[in-house]
Amino acid sequence: MGVTKADIFTDEQNKLAAQLKAIAHPARIAILQHLIKINACICGDLVDELGLAQATISQHLKELKNVGLIQGTIEGVSVCYCIEPNAWNNLQKQLNVFFKSYQQTHSCC
Repeated sequence: MGVTKADIFTDEQNKLAAQLKAIAHPARIAILQHLIKINACICGDLVDELGLAQATISQHLKELKNVGLIQGTIEGVSVCYCIEPNAWNNLQKQLNVFFKSYQQTHSCC
């Protein structure tokens, strides 16, 4: 079996790309902003907050959870979600390093 494209990049590069891809949707940005704003776990009140169907919100939550940016706990018949602090801090650090790595000394184009 041949090498996949992901194999030519580091684990860190692949993880960062997956996380950025997951947040590159306005509904997911809105979900994350809401979770940050309330600074608590939410259990199903996103339908009223975002105006999207429950199935749509569930799919977006699944994508964010799959890349580790949010975590969910089961409480009765619902799942409650919140920011996963370690993943969020790690993403922030990686983006800070990435953006600070560019030092403009002169115009090259």
